[in-house]
Amino acid sequence: MDKIRQTLTVRRERAVLVGAILPDKESGDDLTELASLAESVGAIVVDRLKQKIHSPNPAFYIGKGKAEYLAQRVNRADADVVIFDNDLTPSQIRELEEIVKVKVIDRSELILDIFATRAKTKQAKLQVDLAQLEYTSPRLTRMWSHLDTLVGAGGGTAAGIVGGIGTRGTGEKQLEIDRRIVKKRIMDLKQQLVDIDKRKIREIEGRKELFKICLVGYTNAGKSTLLNKLTGADSLVEDRLFATLDTKTKRWTLTGGIEVLLSDTVGFIKNLPHHLVASFKATLEEAVNADLLLHVVDVSNPDVLKQMDSVKAVLEEIGCSQKPVLEVFNKIDAVRSVGQLEMLETLKPGAVSISAKTSLGIDKLRDTVQRMYLGSRIMVKVVASQGDGKIQSFLRANGTIIKESYSDNIVSIEASIGQNQLMALRKLSPQQISVL
Repeated sequence: MDKIRQTLTVRRERAVLVGAILPDKESGDDLTELASLAESVGAIVVDRLKQKIHSPNPAFYIGKGKAEYLAQRVNRADADVVIFDNDLTPSQIRELEEIVKVKVIDRSELILDIFATRAKTKQAKLQVDLAQLEYTSPRLTRMWSHLDTLVGAGGGTAAGIVGGIGTRGTGEKQLEIDRRIVKKRIMDLKQQLVDIDKRKIREIEGRKELFKICLVGYTNAGKSTLLNKLTGADSLVEDRLFATLDTKTKRWTLTGGIEVLLSDTVGFIKNLPHHLVASFKATLEEAVNADLLLHVVDVSNPDVLKQMDSVKAVLEEIGCSQKPVLEVFNKIDAVRSVGQLEMLETLKPGAVSISAKTSLGIDKLRDTVQRMYLGSRIMVKVVASQGDGKIQSFLRANGTIIKESYSDNIVSIEASIGQNQLMALRKLSPQQISVL
């Protein structure tokens, strides 16, 4: 069956989707999301098959009888590939391919393929390479063509270069050689990403004087469109899943000239492979270090509640569950059911409803963010050197000066600022600061 798996890419292929539903999973999933993932890399979905199972079959995941039925559907649809909405073992993939006579891809492979085609920057490519190898490494036994085909998935990335080894033989000795090479490559990639991560942290530390806001949300929820609308950025905007994998940070000016930093991140998705989350740690660092998260929600999507839960799960996984979050209900111009929007606004009374596309509600979003940025007002007295321009500039930009006096190269300022700015003020290290 090696000829079946000549490439992991599913571009322009006719795909049959399969979803095996376990007792603890949602039964209402109609494979719509899997279809969107497949179509985003050019596949044509020609058939869908769902099957409730009590537990995965060790050999075929869905059972031999259902696998034979799947083979009939594949033949009738003249399909080139079968895509499972589940993660399969190498032996299950092999046994299924023997029956259906076409390539079989699981959910993680498909997502990795999408990420590989989207990676543009060095950081994104390194992250994808690492995720591919960590997925492939435990599957080396009897899956030599996987490493051989990573060039097709990643466009000639470093992960693909490692993959050529698999063509030299499948003996136990060669397997151990390949494992050592892959292990070393994984260690090298991790070290390169650690260095990037350190630089990213230094960049974020260098912005500590500014309030940091991060856009998070399900993929294709409209985060890049919103970033462009609020900051005048030129982020890539496409109506497809995972259109961009790179973080972009821009200054956003609130009312009164207050400046904050606004960052966009890679979109989330349900059951996002753990190795992808780990690999994209540097990219997600903006969310981890943000002062406020804007959870952008596509309220026009019928599965909006499930998508919100998926985002919450990923935020918990990366350690952001305790961050302040403002829900932003986007695409209200595309909502077909007013009742659905009203239901969501009842569930999340603090949310702001907008259309990033038409600018509806943008002013309200800006005002809401500013209130959260400022927090409750407090009076402070600050004593600092007259030559310390940073402290004086901070107080004038972020508060209201009530009283100031100068003596012996020392300035004493009484000002009204937002509660949330007190920590940032302390970081500027004035000689003395007190809350009145």
